[in-house]
Amino acid sequence: MFLIGLLSGILLTILAAVLVLPKMLFIESESKYNFEETASLISSGTTENGWAMPHQYDLQATLKKHGFEVRPVTVFSVCSPVLANQILGSNDDQVVSAMMPCRISIYQKTDGKTYISRMNAGLFSKLMGGKTKKVMTEAGAGSEQILKQIIVN
Repeated sequence: MFLIGLLSGILLTILAAVLVLPKMLFIESESKYNFEETASLISSGTTENGWAMPHQYDLQATLKKHGFEVRPVTVFSVCSPVLANQILGSNDDQVVSAMMPCRISIYQKTDGKTYISRMNAGLFSKLMGGKTKKVMTEAGAGSEQILKQIIVN
């Protein structure tokens, strides 16, 4: 009986992790503004918060070149040079550079509204330790600061 209970508990834990965790790793918020205004506000908010935006990806245009039609989608690469330096300046922490810079995606759904998604850096940071945990927590808070005037609460 104990073994059945133990196996059931393990199975339920795995099932919960598979079904719930992927939804928790990303945050999606509705924007108060249309697509173009949202993009503009993210750009200006990035600069106002002392962050940089090394690149923007217009995925709609990219896919159109390959014969596909999708609704507007733009991904912004944003970073805090101060936080990036803390990771990139350390041999032990450079491994997480694969997740840099932070990404903020805006897209339009069939309901005509604009949405913003980003990685849940606060949750993900809990899986890390030391300096990486601290930097990811700060980066997540910084991304949310950029977005706070844009998203519907």
